[in-house]
Amino acid sequence: MTFSTPSNFHRPCLFAETITDAKGRQRKRYPYKLMMTPYEKLKSLPQAETFLKPGINFEQLDAEAKAISDNEAAERMNVARTTLFKTIFNRSKSAA
Repeated sequence: MTFSTPSNFHRPCLFAETITDAKGRQRKRYPYKLMMTPYEKLKSLPQAETFLKPGINFEQLDAEAKAISDNEAAERMNVARTTLFKTIFNRSKSAA
């Protein structure tokens, strides 16, 4: 089974940590230790296997995540974004 290697495997995100102060106010903090990709966050959840579709397992997803490097994924994203914006720009030019 092949996946399209979404950015969820390679794009780091900051996840919030909720801290309640003495007055009962809740504040969100984004500590560096909670920076991870959405895929890494999924794997860190308790009973994470229950969130996967039937027939998909973490071994398959790990292989897909390691198929390309983070830098290669970023380069592919930049190329796709450039192509998309060129298409939009050319379309709006010809429609006018």
